[in-house]
Amino acid sequence: MKQLGAKVRAIRRRENLSQRKMAERLGISPSYLNLIEHNRRPLTASLLIKLVQHFAVDLQTFSEDDDARRLGDLREVLSDPLFEGHEVTINELKEFSMSSPAVAAALLTLYRSWRSARENASSLAGDLKDQEAAGTIDASQLPTEEVHELIHRHLNHFGELEAGADALRAACGGEADYRSMAALADREQGLQVRVVKAGAMGGAVRHYDSYRGVISLSEVLPPRSRNFQLAHQLALLTQGEVMDRLARSETLTTDASRALARVALANYFAGAVLMPYGPFLEAARAFRYDVELLGHRFRTSFEQICHRLTTLRRPGDEGVPFHLIRVDMAGNISKRFSASGIRFARFSGSCSRWNVFSAFQTPGRISVQISRMPEGDTYFCIARTISQNRGGYHAARAVHAIGLGCRVEHASELVYSDGMNVSSPDVAVPIGVTCRLCERMDCTQRAVPPVNHPLIIDEDVRGPSFYAPVTPAK
Repeated sequence: MKQLGAKVRAIRRRENLSQRKMAERLGISPSYLNLIEHNRRPLTASLLIKLVQHFAVDLQTFSEDDDARRLGDLREVLSDPLFEGHEVTINELKEFSMSSPAVAAALLTLYRSWRSARENASSLAGDLKDQEAAGTIDASQLPTEEVHELIHRHLNHFGELEAGADALRAACGGEADYRSMAALADREQGLQVRVVKAGAMGGAVRHYDSYRGVISLSEVLPPRSRNFQLAHQLALLTQGEVMDRLARSETLTTDASRALARVALANYFAGAVLMPYGPFLEAARAFRYDVELLGHRFRTSFEQICHRLTTLRRPGDEGVPFHLIRVDMAGNISKRFSASGIRFARFSGSCSRWNVFSAFQTPGRISVQISRMPEGDTYFCIARTISQNRGGYHAARAVHAIGLGCRVEHASELVYSDGMNVSSPDVAVPIGVTCRLCERMDCTQRAVPPVNHPLIIDEDVRGPSFYAPVTPAK
């Protein structure tokens, strides 16, 4: 293990121990501990186990993915104009993030709260019409962020829920569909499952009446969604103890966060019921991760398949490490997860050159893109729009775009890379996390200047964008 000295030092300082005292408890010399803290000696597996045993350390503390995400979040936060005049180098930021992770997390929480308060104040300052048009962003954003953090800590894989889903399928006779799950609910829970006519549920698509013992599903749900909603309700009824234990994570600080986490975990369980881990991973490999073929095999939607692909992280039996993002036409991110290492913007606008946004130009068609970040990391990404119409002619149709991708090293495992020279630098599209962090001054779609470049305006010269100065040829 490398570059973990700052974390060891942070644990020692948290415990208020000298190097000599900590070295005694670890069974090593103070000089050796000093070398570890300065990254001149590795933190061995045996020493890591001792740290966990003696100092109640969560192994997730030593996750490199955690470090990268926290560092990326800090960089994005410090790109806010609020911090203009406070220049911080990437090395200083990295040292701070690794040596004081708790303080770094507190800073991120403070910034989120500040943004929420600022946007609330901005909404309140306008008249009622403006508030209705713009929407009010309040503390409900924070639970969403906390649930995202919980999912990332578990790498979007929950073994206990997988086991529970396997048990439910077995109780259904090995095939979990509407009929078998409804029969199971009647047999083991004494519940009646019924499909209700459109309009009779006041806009709801699922409702559980515990007093009458009835699970109602709207007839507007297509069969795949009906199966999913019934499995979700069975998760709430049968996996409550497991979900409550997971929801007691220190990551979740409010009742709203814990309630939202239960919904996310019930969705996870429903996906695991309809797409059992072993058969699904086997099919994914056989079909080379063809999302549409997998949808036919497991009778689930494009989005459900993409989401399930991100959960294949069982130790020793992993699938391709994917990232997933869901956006609307306004660029709002409603789902995100990254096992590929790609960074998503959390506090500002995302890069418009990413194919998840251009997917809206070709509705229903899968677009493929090789995306290269400013640091050189390259990803293979697919994107497609999805739409939901849970009603008739007058019902609003929700349209989103789903982006699914992996590091380019895994591209050959995906059917979508056939016929592409994924190793050619000429086919990669330069993208960034957000304009404020991207150093590419020649981007024609730049919306704001990068934080590390002074804004230079020459009214007599127009570059690729307003914020991209050029030197005219003489």
